[in-house]
Amino acid sequence: MKTEDLNNINIAIVGGGYAGVTAALALSQIGANVTVYEQAHATGEVGAGIGLRPASIKLFRKLGIFDDIAAVTSPSKAFDIVDAQGNPITTEEWPQKDGDENTTRMIHRRDFIDALTKNLPEGMLQLDHKLIDLKDNGNSATLTFANGNEVTADLVVGADGIRSKVREIFGHYEPVPAFAHAYRVVLDGSEAQGLLTDDNLRLYLDSETGNMIYFLPLRHRGPNGQVSFDITVLSDDTSWSPQVTREEILHAIRNFDERLIRMVENMDLDKVNFRSAFDIDPVETWNSDSIVLIGDAAHAMLHHQGQGANSAVIDGGALADALRNADSLTSALANFVAERKEPTQALQRISRESWNQESASTSAFPEKDQISY
Repeated sequence: MKTEDLNNINIAIVGGGYAGVTAALALSQIGANVTVYEQAHATGEVGAGIGLRPASIKLFRKLGIFDDIAAVTSPSKAFDIVDAQGNPITTEEWPQKDGDENTTRMIHRRDFIDALTKNLPEGMLQLDHKLIDLKDNGNSATLTFANGNEVTADLVVGADGIRSKVREIFGHYEPVPAFAHAYRVVLDGSEAQGLLTDDNLRLYLDSETGNMIYFLPLRHRGPNGQVSFDITVLSDDTSWSPQVTREEILHAIRNFDERLIRMVENMDLDKVNFRSAFDIDPVETWNSDSIVLIGDAAHAMLHHQGQGANSAVIDGGALADALRNADSLTSALANFVAERKEPTQALQRISRESWNQESASTSAFPEKDQISY
């Protein structure tokens, strides 16, 4: 689209997470008028660590925020998959590195969202805006918020997560339970029982129970470094925030390395984030002429391949590229969906397969032959 056309487009982004903020950065840099509406009263992200893949790092360089990302990350060489006792199953370097400068980098979720939001132009992020109604007018859309504000925009970007309100306009997609719990906590390196030795992501896999422990190093954080510790266990309990005792966790990880067991024995359960794992079924329709879905609103996926956040930020960059390169908003949205729908739905399918001894011994990255990044 021509610069003058982009300058006249008003875009409302619903959701101030990774997808929404990255999209805002990218869209504002091509000249669009962007406002991000976030329902929370304050910014921030709880939880644990993630790995930013090479394609995401490449995008951050393009957006001019790589230095801010690099300041709160550690580069990683490989993904190590081991059995419950730490015996090697597979070690594989991160795929499709675009040179060492764009290698996967480990980051805490809070540091990530802070690095993104601090680069937004002042006033672009509007807090305390919970969407309660959305009307598609054809060539525009009108949003109504719980605080009484009403906004009409040329384009509404639904970046409001797995329980997206924007997505409801395209159909009813409830979160789908994976019948698994994820218990996540960030621990000081001094509590890691000597296991925090490098910057590689490590997956401990118990072939007997199917339970897993993700051990993600954050050695750049604090004088001792930190580790993001994620215990994933099978469970029939699908409550959003399950109530779990230490004894139940210890029973679930009974076959694991005694050092991992000691970490659980010593950890402060008040600091643990307890969640059931959910994704969504593939969404058939992502857009109209004035509304489009990105991130988890379009393709929420399970955490086993670590691609949820990466897919979300890549969506944001791809949406801006689509607007810049197309002749009209309508064709831009069609091009964006055509580019992003197939690879992200492939990742949804692969992530649902989780891990077992056979798949882990084949490759640490089963997605690498099915997607282009």
